[in-house]
Amino acid sequence: MPTVRLRLRPLSGPQRAADIGGALVFGAATLPIQVTVAHQSDSSVTATVAVAVLLVAALALRRMSPGLALAVSWVGAVVQMATGQVPSFVDLAILGILYATSAYGSRRVMWCGFASALVGSVVVGGYFTLGPFDIQGTDSWSPGSTVIVLAAATLFALRLAGTVGALVRTARRAQADRAAQQLAQAHAAAEQHRARIARDMHDVVAHSLAVIVAQADGGRYVAASDPQAAVAALATISTTARVALADVRLLLAQLRHTESDGPQPTLADLDMLFAQVRSAGAPLVVDVDPAPTSTPPAAVQLAVYRIVQEALTNAMRHGESGPVTVALAWHREVVHLVVRNPVASDVEPAGDGHGIIGMRERAHLAGGDLSTTHTDGQFVVAATIPFAAGTATDSDEDGGHA
Repeated sequence: MPTVRLRLRPLSGPQRAADIGGALVFGAATLPIQVTVAHQSDSSVTATVAVAVLLVAALALRRMSPGLALAVSWVGAVVQMATGQVPSFVDLAILGILYATSAYGSRRVMWCGFASALVGSVVVGGYFTLGPFDIQGTDSWSPGSTVIVLAAATLFALRLAGTVGALVRTARRAQADRAAQQLAQAHAAAEQHRARIARDMHDVVAHSLAVIVAQADGGRYVAASDPQAAVAALATISTTARVALADVRLLLAQLRHTESDGPQPTLADLDMLFAQVRSAGAPLVVDVDPAPTSTPPAAVQLAVYRIVQEALTNAMRHGESGPVTVALAWHREVVHLVVRNPVASDVEPAGDGHGIIGMRERAHLAGGDLSTTHTDGQFVVAATIPFAAGTATDSDEDGGHA
């Protein structure tokens, strides 16, 4: 038999108590029978008790160390055959031990249990037929046939125990795999939730701060010549800051308490966004052609709003003076979005910035694509987002302009 590395499996207190207690109850129930059989067959009572102790000990160790339990059971079986004892109920412990080698043992121990069943079945057949019991068969059964029949019956019983253990092992592994998969899915869902909140946080804070900075700079320049304009700039700063603070508090509450999503911006909020940008002093031209005549999916509305918001924020923070254009085209199954703003020809856009990465993620989450280019003094953000047919107008509908 292959060498078996003995390892004690960690068991809880109740599991260890159940194994030892069950083995002791089994031993207490079978030992009187063993002693009685020993007296009737003139076998050594001491050897009979020794075999019972060995098999009961192996049964108690079956989960803590299946390999050690298998080895101890072999010692008990050898002592039993060497002293010519009659197999009895205590030998049923071997079934529990073979079950444990398949259910709890390592791969090597499991194969040792399989080999033990094969070898043990042949040994049992030979022990009954050719051993001290001298079962020679009948006219129609030769000793060889008797060995084969007894070995086959023993092998069936021993392998049945091992097969049940293997099935339990497979079920336990499947349960562990399902638990690990559910845990991984939970971690992935939590990570996606946090990533979404991080994107929302960036969009809200970056846009609001861009508007506040633009208003503060404008108000400072015109304060001396036009105090009323400075007051209006401060009012815009106050309103923008309050809205941003409310959004940030909502996002933080979701992050801390894993609450459901709060109200998300829709296409109806684009007018307020455009008004904020224009109040910050940016010349903005919006062209919606064709316009939607029915409500697009919420995910598409959110993606369009956030992409436009971030593109306008970038235009206010990094763009040159000049008109910023927003073009939206709502077709039957897709919306095309293009935002252009002038930039210095010698300045390369920050392609790896969080804003551009966030816009790409927004588009991809909605099933679309987004690209950014820097040509002819214009920084262009172009996105294409598909949606279900029939939720927007056909391409031949009249457009709208803002």
